[in-house]
Amino acid sequence: MATHPPRRRARALTLIALAAAVLVGSAPVAQAQEIPLGLGHRLVEHYEGAPATARPVPGKGTAQHPYLAPNGRSGMHADGAGSGTHPYPGPLGRDPRVDSAKIAPVGGECATVTFDSGGRLVTVCGTFSGFLLKLLDPRTLDTLAEYKLPQRSSTVEAITRLDFGKIFKDTSGGAYFYLDNQDRVVLADSRQHIQRIAHRQKRDGAWEFVVENEWDLTSLVPHDCVTWTNLLPSGVCDPVTSVMPDWDGRIWWVTRLGRVGTVDPATGVLRAIRLDGEEIQNSFSVAEDGVSLVTDHALYSFEADADGVPRVRWRETYDRGTGTKPGSVNQGSGTTPDLFGPHDEYVAITDNADDRMNVLVYRRGAGVPAAERLVCTVPVFRPGASTTDNSLISWGNSLVVENNYGYENPSTLLLGRSVVGGATRIDVRADGSGCDTVWESDVRSPSTVPKLSTANGLLYFYEKRPHSWGIDAWYLTAVDFRTGDRVFSRFTGTGLAYDNNWAPITLGPDGTAYIGVFNGIVAVRDSA
Repeated sequence: MATHPPRRRARALTLIALAAAVLVGSAPVAQAQEIPLGLGHRLVEHYEGAPATARPVPGKGTAQHPYLAPNGRSGMHADGAGSGTHPYPGPLGRDPRVDSAKIAPVGGECATVTFDSGGRLVTVCGTFSGFLLKLLDPRTLDTLAEYKLPQRSSTVEAITRLDFGKIFKDTSGGAYFYLDNQDRVVLADSRQHIQRIAHRQKRDGAWEFVVENEWDLTSLVPHDCVTWTNLLPSGVCDPVTSVMPDWDGRIWWVTRLGRVGTVDPATGVLRAIRLDGEEIQNSFSVAEDGVSLVTDHALYSFEADADGVPRVRWRETYDRGTGTKPGSVNQGSGTTPDLFGPHDEYVAITDNADDRMNVLVYRRGAGVPAAERLVCTVPVFRPGASTTDNSLISWGNSLVVENNYGYENPSTLLLGRSVVGGATRIDVRADGSGCDTVWESDVRSPSTVPKLSTANGLLYFYEKRPHSWGIDAWYLTAVDFRTGDRVFSRFTGTGLAYDNNWAPITLGPDGTAYIGVFNGIVAVRDSA
């Protein structure tokens, strides 16, 4: 693995101070339009179960990252450690109402949702004309400001080659972004540029997005990608998958083809290494002791040297299986690592073992002997139908894993079809001697990133059950974290437009549950 110093002609662009900022998105308020309901919405139950009583979950969450927005509102996995937990009380099922916002005529899924200090939604929504960075009103879902990001290569390929599967398994282009401690979006776009984008309110009350900084990675990342003016590229295109800051404020980035790099925001200096022959399709997690990421071959712990060059602290291979399962983006673990434990000592992922996927828990310390690194290997779900492409939920010494086996894209579930489903809670023993299965649930959550409200003790899944009449009905389902019992399910909509296609559930500061769906975003909140 070699390091690559930045070349002058392609060095990082840093736009100095707000005086030199570039205005990128400003528009009058655009009123939200509801996502239309598909056939059969009058023929299904709209509410099942009963309202819950809030029972906060005891235990210790992850430490607050100094360069991220407060835990619960900074990114797809809610915090820097990938816990999938929110400190906010999601809906309890008390006469819950459903609102939605249609983002585009076709597509428009709003995946990662974050919240600024005023509670407004900051999200990136995918459309066939490009990704849109949007600022939304948390109650009405009206668009307050919008910035258009460059179109991804996978979209151009899908349209020109009629292979839409490329879109649904592409995790690049800004889907994994984070909100920093100054309410700024940091993302990597499809041009292999990292942008840091603020939003502000003008004197007339309108909102606008402003690019504060931009760093060009193309000196280190191959970028001969498919575009409308380059339909048959002859070189290599290596999309940037995700970005996250470390505890020193350095911005880390990873690419699909195994590049791991850093940007020093103060100087613009770039550094990178290559994990030859390995692919990175998911995000990564950061704690004070370093960066944890998983490739399709191994789990890594990284730190940066004094010059910003990524250095491997330790590496653990896992069972990657013999192929890609239906419900996985690639052959390997589908999880972003979870950093957790009563003393912040563990990291967890899943493997891709052929018969039954396993949850793997490791000790994180750099000085842990190799023979003592692995804490436990726990097989989950039924033989021959077990995989996940979503991060685990972690709280205290507990993990919750969801089964995505059988989900490929929105067409997979048409005409009343569903997946095998299932969710399982696993706890690491107090003495660290192993792990135990606490409960198993039959909840059928095809592809969502589920979340836990530590304020009320409920897990939230986005569920679709099989229907003999061919009705495609979707529900927000709450499950008791302690017991695994279903609590309530609230109908959100019918049809392909309500499929969430790998987007997360996100719990807002006002108690609303937001779900990114194929045609936009859905909000579920208690009325009573």
